[in-house]
Amino acid sequence: MHSHSHDPHGLPHGHGHGHDDPHDRHAIAHEGNSRRYYIGVALNIALVVVQALVGFWIGSMALLGDAGHNAGDVLGLILALWAMRLARRKPDARHTYGYARSTIMAANINAALLLVASGALAVESLRRFGEPVAVPGFWVMIAAGVGLLVNAGSAAVFWGGSQHDSNLRAAFLHLVADAAVSLGVLIVGIVLMFKPWYWLDPLAGLLVSVAIALSAVSLLRDSLDLAMDAVPKGLDIATIETALRGVSGVRHVHDLHVWPLSTTVNALTAHVEHDGSRDSDALLRDAEAAIQQRFGISHTTIQLENVGCDRHCD
Repeated sequence: MHSHSHDPHGLPHGHGHGHDDPHDRHAIAHEGNSRRYYIGVALNIALVVVQALVGFWIGSMALLGDAGHNAGDVLGLILALWAMRLARRKPDARHTYGYARSTIMAANINAALLLVASGALAVESLRRFGEPVAVPGFWVMIAAGVGLLVNAGSAAVFWGGSQHDSNLRAAFLHLVADAAVSLGVLIVGIVLMFKPWYWLDPLAGLLVSVAIALSAVSLLRDSLDLAMDAVPKGLDIATIETALRGVSGVRHVHDLHVWPLSTTVNALTAHVEHDGSRDSDALLRDAEAAIQQRFGISHTTIQLENVGCDRHCD
């Protein structure tokens, strides 16, 4: 017996949630997340423009690095926003799972762009060590202070959704890192106001490039895991199998697969061998409810079998 449970758009999902449509929940979540992205993008575009103009005006690698770091995050936020909107498109005959996977692609592109920005900043900062520029510390301090306020405020905006969405979590972590970088540049500006240690400016630029690279590598590792259909973070395949085995009437579970459909939505397929003691529909409903309630996986396809796998599986 092969049992699929479908929503109106053709996506397989579990029962056990009454009138609470998961697509409605996702749409509400997307609206809230979209507002976060719009606010974050607007604030950070303004910040990049201010820091880049001041950085070029006074020739500060630290400020240009901070602006570059923020520009990378703006591009990442725009990519993630585009992916989020694309993910809301309904499934069709060609893309039967919809377009939610675009959020994973956006995370990969974001990580690659951050690595490129990191390399460019590191090269220019190293070059500046050989010919340091007399940088006015006052303007470095002012521009970095603005950066600190904007990044801290933007991070606060993203905090609410960062626990459940890896793109939002990446944005939040980037903004926290940006705030820390801006604080470091602000301190450099204060020092330069009193001491002519102009080598501090390219040093700060180099340290910013390292910070960008570290965050990019971490994001790339996580996004590649998602792209390779790894079991999403926070889920354990053995625990899920144990939960399915615990459903009354289940004798054995095999061919269990869990993978991400997007950065927020996961899917599950499994072969469940039952002992014939219960009505198949009731057993299926209980199994899907257990997966939905314990692990938050609503897109499930469960195949019920009443013979052992060794009878018909390769």
